[in-house]
Amino acid sequence: MLRPERMSKVSVTGSKRVIDDVIETIHDLNLVHLSDYDGKIEGFDNGNPMEGADDASEKLVTVRSLQSTLDVDEADAGPTRIVTDEALETELEEIRVEVNELDDRYGELEDKLRDVEERIDAVEPFADLGIDLDLLGGYDSLQVAVGEGNADAVRDELRTAEAIEAFEVFEGDDTLAVFAYPRGDDPDALDDALVGVEFGRLEVPDAEGSPEAYVEDLRHERDTVESKLDSVESELDDLRVEHAGFLLATEEKLSIDVQKAEVPLQFATTERAFVAEGWIPSDEYATFVEAIQDAVGEHAAVEELEQADYEASGHGHHGPSDEPEPVTDDADAETATDGGTAADFDEDDSPPVIQDNPSVARPFEALTEVINRPKYTELDPTVVLFLTFPAFYGFMIGDLGYGILYAAIGFWLYRSFDSEILSKLGGVAMWAGGFTALFGVLYGEIFGLHLITEYVWHGALGLPDAPLKKGLHVGAFAQLWLAASLVFGIVHLGIGYLFGFVNDLKSHGARDAITESGGPMLLMVGFGVWLFSSHLQGESGPRPELLYRVVELPASVGMAALAVALLGLVLVVIGEGVEGLLESPTYALVNTVSYTRIAAVLLAKAGMAYVVNLLVFGAYEVETHGGGTVEYMFGLFEIAQPAHETHFMLFSTATHGGEVLFPGLIHSGAAGMVAGALVMVVGHLLVLALGVTSAGLQTLRLEYVEFFNKFYEGGGEKYHPFGYQRNYTTED
Repeated sequence: MLRPERMSKVSVTGSKRVIDDVIETIHDLNLVHLSDYDGKIEGFDNGNPMEGADDASEKLVTVRSLQSTLDVDEADAGPTRIVTDEALETELEEIRVEVNELDDRYGELEDKLRDVEERIDAVEPFADLGIDLDLLGGYDSLQVAVGEGNADAVRDELRTAEAIEAFEVFEGDDTLAVFAYPRGDDPDALDDALVGVEFGRLEVPDAEGSPEAYVEDLRHERDTVESKLDSVESELDDLRVEHAGFLLATEEKLSIDVQKAEVPLQFATTERAFVAEGWIPSDEYATFVEAIQDAVGEHAAVEELEQADYEASGHGHHGPSDEPEPVTDDADAETATDGGTAADFDEDDSPPVIQDNPSVARPFEALTEVINRPKYTELDPTVVLFLTFPAFYGFMIGDLGYGILYAAIGFWLYRSFDSEILSKLGGVAMWAGGFTALFGVLYGEIFGLHLITEYVWHGALGLPDAPLKKGLHVGAFAQLWLAASLVFGIVHLGIGYLFGFVNDLKSHGARDAITESGGPMLLMVGFGVWLFSSHLQGESGPRPELLYRVVELPASVGMAALAVALLGLVLVVIGEGVEGLLESPTYALVNTVSYTRIAAVLLAKAGMAYVVNLLVFGAYEVETHGGGTVEYMFGLFEIAQPAHETHFMLFSTATHGGEVLFPGLIHSGAAGMVAGALVMVVGHLLVLALGVTSAGLQTLRLEYVEFFNKFYEGGGEKYHPFGYQRNYTTED
């Protein structure tokens, strides 16, 4: 659970004549995470791709291009099928030709449509003028300019232009046409005259006749092209429906063929023999040996080179494997299996990681992998995340209504997406929502209202109140949660230091484990326990009274805790020197105090929900039983009292006396009810969203920054066995 699955490094050595059968067997098993041969064994080279690899790769590129053109997805798959070599040569080529022809036609029509639309855009301003296009150019003595601008400004400019003898300006709604007769032979007279005025010139289209008719013809042409595009698109869609299953199955078959054909590149080979190495789960070794023997008999030898231990240096010990069977039909193959040549395949080859967590905790692997996959030699923190993340989150939000919504959102993520990461995050959200709902019941709240307290804890069970309160109006609970946050921090960090101790013990030895993890842990735990004791605590003691009053540890316990903290400080200084002494306040208190954000977020979220409900329902001031503390409650229904006073039905058991402080929007007429409903929905949605960004992010910060930093590095390699999970093809 805290360790990944134990892995064994295996070697397969055999004659080249059976390499195809061995590859086929290993692929079908889908168990071996193959290691790359690094070329360091004398006499062995990397293998060459098998015959047909290039052809399969080219066909695979073709198939994926066709899938992209036809927009094929897995929903179009249909039943599984067998894809024959004949179908790859004939049917695939027929589909390629047909699809490419349609795609070329579609591209040509798109280009034509784009050209027509550009021409329409160019001519529409001239239709605004109502002047035939052939009248806007081709004059010997007149100069013409068409564009957009202010007609009065253009006229004023032309009147003062010395080079212009006469002019006329025609106006449309947005377009101007300027005709000018120059005084001399200056061909740029009109252009020069318009320099001083804002005028956006338009190019006159090379066409004749009415621009309105020309635009109408172009629009008709556009409609025709769009109709042809729709027709080609429909034909492509028909091809998608007809051939999608074949293309998906063909892609899968070719991917498998390419995978098998290129895998010899990872092998060490000679002219007559090959050596392949990789990692498999240790408990699958017997299955692996049996499969190879059934496939090729004595023509290949299987050896378990080692069962990887969880030590950071070296992989561990050799497993209890049998001696490798001799490969009797090839002298080179016999040499490859003699003397452990394969054991030196790759000195830096580390075991891949298969996280071994209970099914309920697996969604939280996504949170671990945000940092990185754990190394094979590290303790996996996923189970601790499973136990703490939803508990911290639910404790801070603590509301049945919000919890149900969080769980519903998580279920939607879990069921609606094929992405593994989104599915796992959906599982995390469901757990967080479940704990939020659980704490909501304990707090007696649903969307900030104490309905559960009124109808469950008080009404059904006869208790005076809910078991827990968030502490907005009951200061003792606020102090309790502040102290509890520190306790959470001590326990959480203690687990982190303990994990670090185990990792250091395995990788660096006892001395480093004691000084690097044991010292800070003793310093933190000792100082933390002392905080909750009455030692050195008088009228003006160094610690808030709420700490030692909550737990009430005696002074003797505090003195013993200080001794433990002092021992931890000594160990820290031994391990880190002066730097450790400077960091000691962080180890002793700063990291722990960081957990008080749990209580802070709890009060903040409770306060936000309280304000929303206050605006909507109003507030009623009451005294608790016995005339003690004044509480402020929400009211929903107005009820008439005998003395003609107006009060509100409270979600509380305290109903002695009282005064209406604020009637609330829902008691302010029809408009107020509408506004109240809007504030209710938007306000609680805002609190719901901020729960993710505050409680969620703060919890993640405690996990990643405080907890992970005590022991976790990450960087493990994911287990990728050589094989393929068939979805669209079958071999039967």
